[in-house]
Amino acid sequence: MDRDSTAQADREGAGPLVQPGDVPGILFQTGYDRLYAADAAGAARAFRLACAADPGSGEAWGALADSTRDAGEAAGALAACGRAVALDPGVWPWRIALADALRAAGRFEEAVATGQVLTAERPDSATARLGLARALAAAGRRGAALEEYREAVALRSGDRETALELAALLVEAGDALGAVELLQPLSRRDPEDADLHAAIGRAWIALQEPVKALTALRRAQGLDSDGRLGCAAMIAALEGGAGEDLSAAYVRALFDRYADRFDQDLVGKLGYSAPALLREAVDRLGPASELGASGLRVLDLGCGTGLAGVAFRPLAGHLAGVDLAPRMVEKARARALYDELSVGDVVAAVEAVPGAYDLLVAADVLVYLGNLTALFEGAAKALRPAGRFAATVERLDGEAATSGYALGPSRRYAHSEAYLRAMAAAAGLTVLLMEPCSPRREKGVGVPGLLFILEKPAA
Repeated sequence: MDRDSTAQADREGAGPLVQPGDVPGILFQTGYDRLYAADAAGAARAFRLACAADPGSGEAWGALADSTRDAGEAAGALAACGRAVALDPGVWPWRIALADALRAAGRFEEAVATGQVLTAERPDSATARLGLARALAAAGRRGAALEEYREAVALRSGDRETALELAALLVEAGDALGAVELLQPLSRRDPEDADLHAAIGRAWIALQEPVKALTALRRAQGLDSDGRLGCAAMIAALEGGAGEDLSAAYVRALFDRYADRFDQDLVGKLGYSAPALLREAVDRLGPASELGASGLRVLDLGCGTGLAGVAFRPLAGHLAGVDLAPRMVEKARARALYDELSVGDVVAAVEAVPGAYDLLVAADVLVYLGNLTALFEGAAKALRPAGRFAATVERLDGEAATSGYALGPSRRYAHSEAYLRAMAAAAGLTVLLMEPCSPRREKGVGVPGLLFILEKPAA
């Protein structure tokens, strides 16, 4: 057995080959006995003696690296890994361990560089891909880390550890929907895995789906006898009413996934007409400022792929757009209509630009916001004197209208006319126009909506 295969066998539990009277071999055996008995510190002591007895043995240094890593000695593991690789750079497991030791020691960019060399040599190695993904994540390079995690998952299909790490990073990156889609098939395959159910519950929390989150978390709690996953606190918070609104993560994930077919589906299948309706209404009321009909500063809130930009570009001397979904913004940028585009929250966008715009447009965007207080207050600040805010909403009628707004089964909010008027008044905006409209179809039927135009009083 050559050195490479011996080292590999050691890591798979075969242990070293011991010859009678072989002192390093006896120390090896003692070290592995301690390691298998979960005594990492005892194993490290034995392997240090083996290294001292035979300092040219890569196997001894590799075994010391494993034991010191398991004992939580990051510096010791890194030194031992480095020595093993220096003695025999051809042993793949030691090189993998060195990259991991660099990461554990906080030397993230060196870990990334080492991982990139390994994946270049063996692009089909799930272990190398996973190590690089972890190093990239530790270095704060989230986008690159996600790519490597996806490669690792594809190469190691069904591996729960890799999938759980990827899911956690997806939630952190705002794609909790992707995390749910990744983990649910694994949970169906292994319905008794508490970690999978808990991770799915956390993803549903990020998406602000409390009912689904509770189902997953209660299942996890029932399987988590020692409470290590902390499900009880999350369940108590949800039962106390947390997580009832749509989240930015949900909206961003939804529209990033929808970006490629957005225009075709929205206009072709759903008869989306909100931009055209808003433009016609704005034209009907006449110019919003002394700049006239072609020099307005316009901000397209929730610009998506830029459909409203097409409608309002002729009015704009300066056209800006903002959307939560990066891929939607990429599509809008490709239209070459906007003078300025950014990825972000619409409320933050209006709060950041006091007195900057003549016209704010929100075409079919308020359906993803429940409480409109912050948006209306921000809009009043962002508008110049005599500036206007034009938007569409889905209409809330009947007894439900007394609540002001409600989340429907399609995960879109509807708002009542009374609520919109009250919000406008509270923000100091005048209602110039409030009329019924149908901004889109659903299952072939026009969705009842409202179109409004509000004006900030002239100075």
